[in-house]
Amino acid sequence: MNTAQRTARPRAAAAVEGALAARKRLALTAVLARQLDQIAPGTARVRIVPVTTDREGEQRVAMWVALDDALGLPLKADRLAHRAALGLLRRAFPAANWTRPHAYDAATGDLALDAPTLPEELHR
Repeated sequence: MNTAQRTARPRAAAAVEGALAARKRLALTAVLARQLDQIAPGTARVRIVPVTTDREGEQRVAMWVALDDALGLPLKADRLAHRAALGLLRRAFPAANWTRPHAYDAATGDLALDAPTLPEELHR
C-alpha cells in the first residue's frame, strides 16, 4: 500500500537558499563598511572591549572602542564617532555577547572574539 515517506529536500532548493543568504551577507557587509567609512573615513577594523570603571566607589562597565585603518593604525576620531561605530555594530549583531572583547573586520564582515593570545615563539 501507499505509505508516506519523507523525501530529502532537493539540492537545488538548498543551493538557492544558500545563494540568497550569501547575497544578504554581502549586502550587509557592504552597508556596514560604507557606514563605518562615513562615521570615520578609512575605518578597516573596529575593536570593542568592555572595561570596568570605578566612579566614586561604584563599579560600572563601559565599552572601549578603537577604530583602526587598513595598516592597523588608530584613526583620529571623536567620541561621537566611536559611539556611533559601537551602536552600528550592536544593531547589526544583536546576538553577540558584548561582555567579551570583539573585533569587526570591515572588509570581510566578520565579527570575532578578540581574545589576547601569546606569540608562537613564547609557547615553550
